[in-house]
Amino acid sequence: MAASIANARRERQALPVWENTMMKKSTSWLLPAALLAVPASAQQVGPGLTYDEAIRAAVIEQPGVQAGELQLQARQDAAEAADELPDPQLRAGIMNLPVTGPDFLDPTMMTQLLVGIEQRIPNRGKLRARTRMADAEIGLAQAQLDQTKYMARIASGRAWISLTYAQRSLVVADEALNELRQLVPVAYAAVSSGSARPAETLEIRRALLEVEDAITALEANREAAQALLVRYVAVENPVAAGIMPPIEVDPEQLRDTLGFNPQIVLANAAIQQARAEVGLAEAEKRPDFGVNVSYGIRERRFGDLFSVMGTVTLPLFGGRRQEPRIRAAEADAASASAVREDRLRELQAQFGADLAAWRSAYQQWKRAKDELLPLARDRVELETASFAAGRADLLDVIEAIKAQAFLELEILEREEAAVEAASKLRLTYTEQVQ
Repeated sequence: MAASIANARRERQALPVWENTMMKKSTSWLLPAALLAVPASAQQVGPGLTYDEAIRAAVIEQPGVQAGELQLQARQDAAEAADELPDPQLRAGIMNLPVTGPDFLDPTMMTQLLVGIEQRIPNRGKLRARTRMADAEIGLAQAQLDQTKYMARIASGRAWISLTYAQRSLVVADEALNELRQLVPVAYAAVSSGSARPAETLEIRRALLEVEDAITALEANREAAQALLVRYVAVENPVAAGIMPPIEVDPEQLRDTLGFNPQIVLANAAIQQARAEVGLAEAEKRPDFGVNVSYGIRERRFGDLFSVMGTVTLPLFGGRRQEPRIRAAEADAASASAVREDRLRELQAQFGADLAAWRSAYQQWKRAKDELLPLARDRVELETASFAAGRADLLDVIEAIKAQAFLELEILEREEAAVEAASKLRLTYTEQVQ
């Protein structure tokens, strides 16, 4: 019995040395977690694709943006001919050829070869309406291009943030896995000395498997974020790097930009196009003109002929032709205005919901970082000290370290939610897309 007590004393005296070593190791793997105490805007990772670079590349290299730029160029080129007259028509043929009577097919009488040019001249109101219509189409194409850039910015920014936090979470999980692996020989030594139960080695293995499962899930998240980012940035296996976007926002400043949001600008462009169509329909009520000049060649002894003719359209039945088109165009314009109002209300409602989501995510992140994380760290220290003093089992130390590791991952998830919500607010409710 005395020998057993002496062995126990020697084991307890040796434990503080292990405790100091373990605490040093624990502090080393917790260094990445200390980054959580730094504001999100000051955190950095290694070289790679920065947040601004990802967004800038998305609005330049994305095929959808390039397609929108080509469509805008097409509308601008087409607008140059909007107020031009229609192409003139060349007229040629035979006139006054007898087909009956005594002069049947005798070309020596009034028969002539006729050559002429005819030019249609639309009324000035129609030409102005066509010009306004071309300008409206350019404005609509520009708004659609801005909308495409706007969506690319939002999606690429979100993908970059997801990739960044997947990378950071993997660092924390890997460090936790290494720390738990270092406890394996300690557990076997404790079992061999009789100070721990054999089942405690199984608990170490279970904790390792749980962390490995978390790493597997994080690796899948990283690959998914990379795939989404490649959708907008032509970089193979991108790595997120650089300074994170700010985690805080100015709600009132963003609220003031709702009327300039790309979605509202697009709705305004649709209204302008609909109004231009109304003007074009109204111009149809005014008459168009035409001029015809021709030259007739006859037998030499009769002489040639020169003719000038004019034409004018007669919009006599406007109630059945032009008026229905005007009413239809006016209805489309009213519909476009209603759509714009609906989009503005929807945007305001969505802004309120997104703002509430950001505030909730931000408060949860702050609470976990400032209150839960210190408690988890204190628990690891206390359980380690208790185990060294013989008042706690190794299982308690393992559970405390594992709990802190998963809390670190949860805090990163909360921070990601807050940063993503803040980024969404800034990218969604912005005045313009650069």
